[in-house]
Amino acid sequence: MSKFISVVKFKVTTGKEDDFINSMKNFHLPDGLIYRKLIKIGEYSYCSIIEWANEEALENARPQMIAFLDTIRNMLIEFSQDLGITDPASGPVVIDQSGLVAEPGKTISGKLKV
Repeated sequence: MSKFISVVKFKVTTGKEDDFINSMKNFHLPDGLIYRKLIKIGEYSYCSIIEWANEEALENARPQMIAFLDTIRNMLIEFSQDLGITDPASGPVVIDQSGLVAEPGKTISGKLKV
């Protein structure tokens, strides 16, 4: 089985950004999660990127993630009636490349761990 990525976009209510970020920090990571990143993609807009061991790990984590989403629902703005409060996408990893790591002003120190 290949690794799986899930990407979820959020729009946060004005004044709730700190609460949203703190809630995301305190979320208990499900089994099968390899890494999770939260990036700011615009004013009040965020994107969560999660790499899973496989699709089954994501499927097994869905109830926990939905329960968590219910705790932050009041902080989020609806994208549309069709999408609701998140804009999700997921799928199998088809290319997995790592770059070289260098600290600013230093030489390349090696490859990222995969």
